[in-house]
Amino acid sequence: MSKVLIAGLDGSKTNFGVARLLLDIDTLELTVDDLLLVKTEKDKSKQVRKSSDNLKRAQEIAVGIRPALQGCVSAFIEVPSGGQSYDAVLGFGIVIGLYASLTIPTIEVSPGETKLASVGTRTASKQEMIEWAVENYPKAPWRVTKRGGVMVPTLDNEHLADAIAIAHAGIRTPAFRQTLAILTASSAKAA
Repeated sequence: MSKVLIAGLDGSKTNFGVARLLLDIDTLELTVDDLLLVKTEKDKSKQVRKSSDNLKRAQEIAVGIRPALQGCVSAFIEVPSGGQSYDAVLGFGIVIGLYASLTIPTIEVSPGETKLASVGTRTASKQEMIEWAVENYPKAPWRVTKRGGVMVPTLDNEHLADAIAIAHAGIRTPAFRQTLAILTASSAKAA
């Protein structure tokens, strides 16, 4: 039984989710190794140029995600699209630039593929995505808060749940099947 590290990335300028997962290349079973959420905030000072603030936030994300991707053989991503405002489109550009700068192979999946691979419907809500992920990976290091004396997952887990779901969709793609064939052959050769 051979395992490799992969990553699911849910990119955003404000909340960038990374799921680091162990993939059993024989069974395609996934196990959460770690979850990382890189949060950035807009500088509210009037002395900082908007462009400088955007660069600073992009650098914070790059520095934040780099260690989580060490040792991963592939990363699965959703490339953002459809922004309705200048700020949204700028954020998309930052995320796409970060994806383009990754030094490991990436495989793109669509939001519809992500939701189908997890919840089973293209119209899954954020809450349904979180519930699916927490139910399937209860031992993962979820972000929790105490409500009514009980620890419950926070809404911040949306980005982490999506990152896991993106990986679930990614391992089903034809592109990853080719990668898997190479990994399987390499594993057999090493044995």
